[in-house]
Amino acid sequence: MSDDPDTPEADRVGGAPHPRETVELFGQTAAEAAFLDAFASGRMHHAWMLTGPRGVGKATLAWRIARFLAAGPAAPDTGLFGDTAPTLDMAPDHPVFRRSLSLGEPRIALCRRGVDEKTNRLRTQLGVEEIRRLKGFFSLKATDGGRRTAIIDAADEMNTAAANALLKLLEEPPADATLLLVCHQPARLLPTIRSRCRVLRLSPLSEEDMGRALAQAGQPLDALPLLHALTGGSAGDAVRFLEGNGAEIYPRILSLLEGAPRMDREAIAGLASLAPGRENAATYEMLTDLTMLALARLTRAGAGSAAPLLPQEAAIVDRLCPGPMAARQWAEQQQDLAGRIAHARAVNLDPEQVILDMFLTIDRMSARIAALPA
Repeated sequence: MSDDPDTPEADRVGGAPHPRETVELFGQTAAEAAFLDAFASGRMHHAWMLTGPRGVGKATLAWRIARFLAAGPAAPDTGLFGDTAPTLDMAPDHPVFRRSLSLGEPRIALCRRGVDEKTNRLRTQLGVEEIRRLKGFFSLKATDGGRRTAIIDAADEMNTAAANALLKLLEEPPADATLLLVCHQPARLLPTIRSRCRVLRLSPLSEEDMGRALAQAGQPLDALPLLHALTGGSAGDAVRFLEGNGAEIYPRILSLLEGAPRMDREAIAGLASLAPGRENAATYEMLTDLTMLALARLTRAGAGSAAPLLPQEAAIVDRLCPGPMAARQWAEQQQDLAGRIAHARAVNLDPEQVILDMFLTIDRMSARIAALPA
């Protein structure tokens, strides 16, 4: 199943190769080995749920598995591969790899959120029509060998009708078919779907593996320690951070927090001035996301989390979130701010005013925290 290459892709991170274009996967050898062991046994499950934090390689692994199965390797009866170690690696000039790049490999189907024809924007949910396409796909025979594989990315974006349609497929799986469910939040799936899938859990990347992934994506590595600390080992989030100028924005947010409860009003206005206009939509989102991230890290540290902090963050925590009582208040404030930001986006409030209000609210909260008894 191929899609129009000119339409937006819900499963692509700007500034990085699409998972189907990615040659190497770093840091997930355990997950790859678990799949290959199952394949070698000759009793491979028909449905797999690839879970783990967003941006650690779940979709890339799904494409590696799909290409491997489409190429038609046969699992020997003994469950061994002889003297050759099994691998999901495939050369970019392999015919299956080349066809996959253009979504033209007939043994691989991709289900993802499509574009709303009226607004020309990506839909917010993966609809039932995408899942229903799989019935026709699986009814075709793979004339050149190999298995037919469907990648659903992301499965937790399905609406109710799509989830029910997928459940029917899982209950009566077609022969020689494999379903790969990329899933960021498994709890959002129906329990009956989860129970019919074997789980492959992917782990956060080490700093070294994140550096290798970013280098493959053509991204700079000079802010790697900061990126790894803030993203928790997510290469996808690191790319978003770099593309959205987060390496410059986050230190400015921390500088404002250092000045609380008497934040520099000119510095607040300077940050807010980056947000207005359609051309600055990504910066607006980065500003709000990173501010919420800073508050979350502050809250967790105050509540006793042992997660490492940046030196600038540690000094802020000592002043603004010295213990569990302050952490509870910051958690409540963060939840309130997140709701207000979501509402502001829904009704198209002025981004500059939203940023100003956000930091002034944080400043007032800081004054209340400072007044708490020691």
